Amino acid sequence: MAPFQTMVNIREEATDSNAQDIIDVQILPDEETWAENTTIFTGNTSERSDSVEGIDQWSNDEVSSKVAFIRYVSPPLLTFVIFGVILSPLIMIITPKLGMNPDSLSLLSIQQKLVFSSCNIECKGHLLGLMFKVTLLGIGNWAIFFRAKKVFTPRLCIFQTGVVILTMLCVSTYWLFFIVQIVEGVKSAVIGDLPEYKYLVNYADSLANTLLFIHYIAVLLIEIHPLKSSYYLKVIRSPDGESHSFAIGQLSIQQAAVWILENYYTKFSIYNPYLERLPASKSNKTKNHNNFKFYNVDSNTASSHEEYSQPAYGSSQAVQTAQAKRRDSSHNERFYEEHDYDRRVRKRKARLITATEEAFAHIQRVNSDIMSHSNSLNPLEAAQSVFPSMARALQKYLRITRQQPRYTVETILKRLAHCISQDLSPRSFLEPFFNTSPVLSNEKEQQRKIQEWALVCEGDLPSRPLRHNSVFQLRQGEIALLCTIYSLPNLSLTEQIALPKSNRFLLRLNSETSV
Repeated sequence: MAPFQTMVNIREEATDSNAQDIIDVQILPDEETWAENTTIFTGNTSERSDSVEGIDQWSNDEVSSKVAFIRYVSPPLLTFVIFGVILSPLIMIITPKLGMNPDSLSLLSIQQKLVFSSCNIECKGHLLGLMFKVTLLGIGNWAIFFRAKKVFTPRLCIFQTGVVILTMLCVSTYWLFFIVQIVEGVKSAVIGDLPEYKYLVNYADSLANTLLFIHYIAVLLIEIHPLKSSYYLKVIRSPDGESHSFAIGQLSIQQAAVWILENYYTKFSIYNPYLERLPASKSNKTKNHNNFKFYNVDSNTASSHEEYSQPAYGSSQAVQTAQAKRRDSSHNERFYEEHDYDRRVRKRKARLITATEEAFAHIQRVNSDIMSHSNSLNPLEAAQSVFPSMARALQKYLRITRQQPRYTVETILKRLAHCISQDLSPRSFLEPFFNTSPVLSNEKEQQRKIQEWALVCEGDLPSRPLRHNSVFQLRQGEIALLCTIYSLPNLSLTEQIALPKSNRFLLRLNSETSV
């Protein structure tokens, strides 16, 4: 059933007396292949110079090493920094309680240590508020930095990196002052001026407040700032030329690339490379022959590998004239080929709908009170029973629309059994065959856990923000997405008052009209 054979080539090899017929079966015609002798390689004359291939390999290795560093080293480093930020206020208030103070605390007496670690009602209130702030800070950092990351970009995000650096600077500064204050406080306690534990709690609470404000800045820069539409984005897919337009916010090029790919898998239709060449109809197969017969001057015999209808005895001017006329009418032939193809698709679609409706008409759900009926079938058995009546029409439709590589008999039967069990209509069963969007509806795309794309920027770094007339590409195999950025215009609205007296009209009569 699948894949369906759409072309059979038969050739004879007469190498010996026992020559056999060889049959080549292909799903679709092979693409043109280029021989090795079409590429010219030149060597370098300098002993110390590197080849172009070596330079490209070195640059690719450098880029891949940067990507590997960002992909595998950056997440653990970010995790370590954020956990240190969350635990810093807790460590500051737990350190005096656990006796993990500097050696200067050993100079204090037992009574002074008790006073140093005592906490009144106000201090306990600050401790309770600090616990809630640290909890909210942990949830906020998880929402911004620790959610399941499904995207790996070639460069670091500027805003995210800046927020992490600012956080590290803040925590380092607070820890430096904290250590100095403990040491100076213990030294003053020996003299008689003993610090209280609540001051350390207030100090840790101020650190938590500062971290919350930094997190608020991170939310503004990373989450809220890109939501405002600032640019008009046009995406063109090559080679089929499908295009879509979107409104996008202020993002970097690599962030915009991620946003484009997310919309590509949900907005674009499935790319079918086999539809680039429309299948020729039977009536057009006989029209693709040349109308001229060429002779060999030496042997006075015609070419044996071609069959033509009219001989050409004179010069080649008549041949060139005929070829020019045929070239000028190629657009007309293309128009009729596409028109004929659309007609055949609609015809086979109608046959498929009729066959499917007739097949579904033979299915009837059995009530629960007569489940012991001997002829009752489960959904899969019912699908296997009615599928042969629609298989030929479905096969022809998938063959002409070039969708046969995407479906197998097992997947079709599974969907048919699911539709039967859910009491869906025949049109619901045929929906994936008629609707070729979005890209993620293709089972082959769903089976890929990681989609690898190449970001191609000319003149701009991927970490740079978008700007007017920015152009970059996203490539995956033969698919290329050309992305062009345009700035949205500034809008200026003025108010105009509609006067009630201005809604008065005159009727002009014309004798030449019916009014």
